[in-house]
Amino acid sequence: MQGSRFAFGPFVLDPGAGTLLRDGEPVAVGHRGLKLLAALVGRAGEILSKAELMDAAWSGRAVEEGNLTVQIALLRKLLGPAADGGEWIATVPRVGYRFTGASEQLGGAKRKPLPLPDKPSIAVLPFVNVSNDPEQESFADGLTEDLINDLSRDSGLFVIARNSVFAYKGKATDVREIAEDLGVRFLLEGSARRAAGRVRINAQLVDAVNGDHLWAERFDRSLDDIFAVQDEVTGKIVEALLGRLRMPPPRNRPKNLEAYELCVRARKLMDDSPQTAQEAHLMLTRAISLDPGYAEPYRWLAMNYWMGWVHSGGPTAANRSAALELARKAVAIDPNDAGCRWVLAYLLAYERSFAEADVEFAKAVELDANEADAWAALSDIAVLAGRVEEGLEHSRKAFRLNPHPPNWYYLTLGQAQYAAGDYDAAVETLRRDETYRTSSRRFLAASLAQMGRIEEAREEVQLFLVANPHFTIRHWAATEPFRDAATLEHFVDGYRKAGLPE
Repeated sequence: MQGSRFAFGPFVLDPGAGTLLRDGEPVAVGHRGLKLLAALVGRAGEILSKAELMDAAWSGRAVEEGNLTVQIALLRKLLGPAADGGEWIATVPRVGYRFTGASEQLGGAKRKPLPLPDKPSIAVLPFVNVSNDPEQESFADGLTEDLINDLSRDSGLFVIARNSVFAYKGKATDVREIAEDLGVRFLLEGSARRAAGRVRINAQLVDAVNGDHLWAERFDRSLDDIFAVQDEVTGKIVEALLGRLRMPPPRNRPKNLEAYELCVRARKLMDDSPQTAQEAHLMLTRAISLDPGYAEPYRWLAMNYWMGWVHSGGPTAANRSAALELARKAVAIDPNDAGCRWVLAYLLAYERSFAEADVEFAKAVELDANEADAWAALSDIAVLAGRVEEGLEHSRKAFRLNPHPPNWYYLTLGQAQYAAGDYDAAVETLRRDETYRTSSRRFLAASLAQMGRIEEAREEVQLFLVANPHFTIRHWAATEPFRDAATLEHFVDGYRKAGLPE
């Protein structure tokens, strides 16, 4: 987990990971207690009002003040006396509480370095927009994403996914630190400028281990040649890393640059909220009208319909039909695009066309083994088919290719951990900030219930139902693409214990 840790006395508190250690050993403290302790220790010496503390532990919920009193008493019992014999948490009558001990902020827990893959590994860092026009930001981002897609199709390379590299956009970070964080040896850096029908691109390939610059070049071309330039850059990177010049296989390229930029902008809005999803829908529909022979907007519009199902609590027949038709159209236009293939596979699985879905997933992986989203989606479908260990392995591949993934990866991982009966791991995964406020709360509630932590499970159910008021176990079980009765019953059992509506 990212974020700060705090040391006080024999304790180390990691709010992000949700852990409290005493002399290196875990202390069994509840979720609310951890939230309260993090608020107090983070502002050691200050008086925190009861309202502040209740908001920290029960954000957005109206609870009795007695709940706070009970949690503080439990914390005092767990922490025991301070070194001077007094209490770590002092009561300030009629006001609130104060943490009396001295605490030291340790900084974020450093993640264990990822081992380098057994093939040349590369991350394409976000190209910098060096024009004075902020409207050109989408152009630079699109260039970055296209280069990632082109390189990832080469089976001789290991390529980090777009979501993870964009975590560094606009940040001044040492290239060696980035490479270590992502677990790659090579980084591609660059800048782009578009003006008056021309485009200027600077690119350099760096060996982050020894700091060598393996290749660098500047391209100054007509804007009409932009995709030819991308192919040329890709070919030269492959030559530098694999010792052979190989132009990438032909891709379905847009004929209309406005349609291209609308796709780039829409991709950023896909996972945010129902409102931004609607914006993305309009952009993608416009892109299709501008360039009906361009596969990319069909693929993303299919997923946009899918996200609409998620936000609305369940798919309608009309939305299912529209999404599937769009996904088939994308594959028909560009059958060699792994992204189009896995989206179609995923939607086919939800239609219970399992044999066809399996074929499409296999084709997606064959076309591009670096397509992290395909592995994450495949994990979801494998778990619901009862192939839990296989699902966990797919999830591990997805996270390795995308170390800073979108929130739905954590939902998929938490689901797989629950299915495996590893409830502790599922709770840790599903309480991460990246996914906690999403529909993954249903799996968190089920995990807590299976651990016997019924009160916490019921609280998570209440929070889940605020965003998903029409959820029922019956509807969920009927619409999820289960192929294994025992796995389905395991999930239903957890939901019932947690108190989700039948």
